[in-house]
Parts: sequence; C-alpha cells; structure tokens
Amino acid sequence: MTWSTRQLAELAGTTLKTVRHYHEIGLLDEPDRAANGYKRYGVTHLVRLLRIRRLVDLGVPLSDIPSVEAADERSEEILRVLDAELAASIARQQRMRRELAAILDNRASIDLPADFTTLADGLPEAQRSLLLAYSSILNPSAMSALREQLSGPRSDVAAQFEALPEDAPEEVRRHIARRLAPEVREQQKDHPILRDLEASSRRGAAITQSVIVKALTEFYNEAHLDVLRRVHALLAEDDDGPACRREG
Repeated sequence: MTWSTRQLAELAGTTLKTVRHYHEIGLLDEPDRAANGYKRYGVTHLVRLLRIRRLVDLGVPLSDIPSVEAADERSEEILRVLDAELAASIARQQRMRRELAAILDNRASIDLPADFTTLADGLPEAQRSLLLAYSSILNPSAMSALREQLSGPRSDVAAQFEALPEDAPEEVRRHIARRLAPEVREQQKDHPILRDLEASSRRGAAITQSVIVKALTEFYNEAHLDVLRRVHALLAEDDDGPACRREG
C-alpha cells in the first residue's frame, strides 16, 4: 500500500508544505510515481519523515540533520551546543517564572529591576522608577551596591526627603540637606562605587549623564532637586575642606 503526499503528511503529523520543503532541500527522497503521475509514498518514506520530525522537534537545524544522522565528527558537537542552548533557555524561563511570581505576589515589584523585587514595599514610587531607569546604564556591581544600600532600614530624614512638597520653604530644604549629607557620605563610604555613577556605567558618558539627569528631573520635584544640589555642595565642601586648610 502506498500513500499520497497529503496522507503521508497526516501520518507524520506535519503539513504538505513541510513535506515539499524537505524534498526541495534534499532531506526526503522523492518517491516513485504512479501511472497517473501521483506520488506514491511507502513506509520507508514515513519512517524517514518521522525521524526528521523528531530531530526538528529536538531543535536540530535542518542543515545539521545529515551530520547528526551520519554520526560524523560534527554530530556530538552539534548536540552538545543544542543541549547548552536548551539549558540556558530553561534557566531563563525559570528566572521569568520567579519574576512573574514576585509580580503576582506584589504588583509594585513590576516597577523595579528583577533583583530588587523584595524591596518593592519599602521604596517610594519615585525611587522605584529611578532604579528601573538606572538599570539601563549601571553595571551589575553598581546595581548590587544600590540593592545593598537600600536593603537597610530607611532613616527619618530619607522619609522626610521623599515626602518633601515642591513648595517646601528654603529653611526646610536647607535643614534636610544638612541632615541628609552625612548619611549620603556614609553610604558612599560603605559603597565607594556609588560615588561616581558615570564610572560605573555600561554606556558612554553622554548617554549616562542624560539618563541620570532626565530621570531625576522627571521623578523628583524642584524641592527634591534643590536638596540634592545642596547635599552635593556640602559633600564637595567636605572633600575640599582639608586641602584648603592645608593650603592655608
């Protein structure tokens, strides 16, 4: 008994187009034809097609199937590379499932880089958005330092800074800046990599600067930015102070 192309495709769980493509690239031999010109496939064609489909389902590229079947010197290398790719894919999918589980458990974690999901409840929305923006530029070491820094308890002055309204009076801004500066200094001492975000960037200086500036101005109001400028000035003053005194 023989089968038509359509019947062969159905038996192998594939399509007419696929069978014809395998003929075109030489993976499947053309069968004999009946007197009326129709192709006549036998069980050897079916077994061959099923073998091809099995290798395709395992991820073997069509161009590599002859080498795998021949068990030549490339065969083992092809299969090992494929196995490594599958292992990497499984690891990626497992990571994706963990991230999805974190998001399902706490929707706020969607606003954070993957490794920061446990901090979702303790961070204000602006800070979560900043971290997500920074993840596009900072290297893994800098992001890890940020995560360690934010894992500790949040101070009263940090909470006051986050809650600062845009119309906060000048004396309030000055007071918060003076209280915040020593805390930032200590954080930089514990995590020196955070002193210079541009040096910790995976991008060029210009794009790094643009991300930092745009993120700060987008997610913080003018009072926040004023306090940050004051903190920066106080830290620079502390750095320059000993040198100035020595020169004096």
